[in-house]
Amino acid sequence: MSFIQRFLERVLRNNPDRMPRTSFDDLSQEQLDAHLRVGRYGSFSLTDAVRPSIGLDVVPREGYRRDVYCDPESGNKMPVLAASVSSDRLFDVFMDLLDPLGEVVDVVMESSHDSEPGSHSDLYREHMDTVILKSTLYDYESLLMNDGCTGLAALNPGGPMEVQFDEHKLLFVYAHDLDPFEEILQGYGLRRDDTLKFISEAEHLHSTDDEHRDQFDELLYRLGIDD
Repeated sequence: MSFIQRFLERVLRNNPDRMPRTSFDDLSQEQLDAHLRVGRYGSFSLTDAVRPSIGLDVVPREGYRRDVYCDPESGNKMPVLAASVSSDRLFDVFMDLLDPLGEVVDVVMESSHDSEPGSHSDLYREHMDTVILKSTLYDYESLLMNDGCTGLAALNPGGPMEVQFDEHKLLFVYAHDLDPFEEILQGYGLRRDDTLKFISEAEHLHSTDDEHRDQFDELLYRLGIDD
C-alpha cells in the first residue's frame, strides 16, 4: 500500500457518514497527494503517522512547553512537559525519557485502529522491567514511529509519573518533579517555548494500514498484553 493510500485508508475506512467534514474534502486529488508527500517543514521531519492541516494552521517544529494537567473528575493537578521532536531523533528521545521512571514500569498500549474517530482503546501490562520494555520496543520502532493509530505510555508503579508517546508522535511527561525529564530534552538541544502549538491542536490526518495493525498485535503479544 502506498504512502498516500495509507492516509486515505485512515480517512475512509470508517463509514464516511460518521466522519466530520474537513478542509481536506475540498481538495483535488492532485492537491491532496502533493500535501501528503511533504514530510519536512524547515529542519523538522515528520514521521509517516500524521500530516498537518492543508492550511498549516500549525507548522510542525521542535521544542517543548511546560503545562499543568487538571483531572476533570478529581480536580487534581499535575505538571506536564509536552514536546515535539523531529523524526530523526524522536525515538531516541522517547527511550531516554523512560529511564527516570525507574527499573520497573507499568505499560499502556493505546490503539485507535478499531475505534470511532477521536477515541482509542487502552491495553495494560503491569510491572515490566524497563530494560526488557526498551529492548522490545527497539524491534517495533517503525510501528511506533509511523502508525498514526498506535501510542504507548509507561508509568512508575509507585507514584504519579508517566511518559507518553502518543499517536501524533508527540511526547508527554506527567510528574511532580519534571527536572530529570527536562534535562534530557535540553540535552538534545530542545528549547522551552510555552507558546508552542502542536500538530494535534489543529486539523490533521492520521495514517495506518493492515500491516501496522498486525504489528500492533505482535507487539501486544511480546509485551504480554491480552487484546
